[in-house]
Amino acid sequence: MNFRSSRWLLAPVVAGALAAAGLSLVNPVTAADAANGKGRARNVIFINGDGMSAAQREAARLYLAGFDGQLTMDKLPYSGQLTTSPHDPKSPITDSAAAATAWSTGEKTYNGAIGVDVDGNPLPILGAQAKAAGKATGLVTTAQVTDASPAAFFANTANRSAQDEIARQYLEVTRPDVILGGGEDWWLPAGSPGAYPDKPAEDPSEASKGTKGDLVTEARAKGYQYVSTADQLRTARPGKLLGLFANEELFQQRREGEGDRYDPPASLATMTSKALDTLSRNKKGFFLFVEEEGIDEFAHENNGTRMLQALGELEKAVAVARNFAATHPDTLVVVTGDHECGGLTVEDTGTADESGDGISAEDGPFPVKGSALTFNLDWTTSGHTGVDVPVTAYGPLAEEFTGKHPNTHVHDVLARILTR
Repeated sequence: MNFRSSRWLLAPVVAGALAAAGLSLVNPVTAADAANGKGRARNVIFINGDGMSAAQREAARLYLAGFDGQLTMDKLPYSGQLTTSPHDPKSPITDSAAAATAWSTGEKTYNGAIGVDVDGNPLPILGAQAKAAGKATGLVTTAQVTDASPAAFFANTANRSAQDEIARQYLEVTRPDVILGGGEDWWLPAGSPGAYPDKPAEDPSEASKGTKGDLVTEARAKGYQYVSTADQLRTARPGKLLGLFANEELFQQRREGEGDRYDPPASLATMTSKALDTLSRNKKGFFLFVEEEGIDEFAHENNGTRMLQALGELEKAVAVARNFAATHPDTLVVVTGDHECGGLTVEDTGTADESGDGISAEDGPFPVKGSALTFNLDWTTSGHTGVDVPVTAYGPLAEEFTGKHPNTHVHDVLARILTR
């Protein structure tokens, strides 16, 4: 048995982070809220827990809320399931690019595709359609802002790896009003470090690598404020906003104790709040994509400690979105995942069952909040799996997410709001 004990590390990290943020996870949804789905929507907040399926949500519920508690994302009054399979000739299991393209375009495609069909032809994407309809648009992520999931809403390219081309399209084609996350390396040419130096000690492989020129300077010329710290983000004035807070992701994705780190310079909840304050000034409404990438990246490393920490940060961002929608009844909030990662199972710590060593080792024990009991996380892979993902929703059209649907159903619902 290869048993990785993480309880000692996770509890103070997550508990301290929640307290420091000053954002409550208690956010009751009343019976009256359930009727909120009957109104008319102008705004959409679409939230992706990358790599998050039912097991990840249940592990977070036990750790953050306890046996009788609920996560804010699970209190949203309408719920269902989404299938995730792509149309890829080589695999029945999706990656983030194909999954997000299904959301954005309503068409399934191959893994690695950003806003293109199975033949590589560009498809209409929701970010561009919302902009054409006069709405403000934005994206917030703890990944690179040009990573697959946000890119599928705001770019068209046959290869998700072309992140500098995706950045160029943001500025010159789809023009999202708010762009907040990581990935400064893709906005600057090789040899031209920006706010974050090349080859940092925590990851010497990170360095500026763009091939489209100095896109930060171009963004400023197009009217974007550029910020690179939490203080600069806090004091940014209303208007178009580009914030890049790391060379790549806003964390270091490694196995426990091997240089893993999750302390984003600007938290997901903070970025979400700033984006909502900016986008909500548009009288025609807005579209905001929000993503917690750490769930997926740490699940790839079978790092339950940091995965649960990332889930806690997602939960705080969901609370920000839910609180905004509570005072803006024309806002649809949707929370889901693009796929599952890790083949995760939540297990009793008392069982003798063990599926293997290394990648398939158990992880834990982790405490159940308000209880003396603990649970383990048991991984079966370091990759994605094909299980369904839960979806929960609040606001106008939220009832459309009840039942089981293909992931393209997301597009069908969101387009009814964003393309008119």
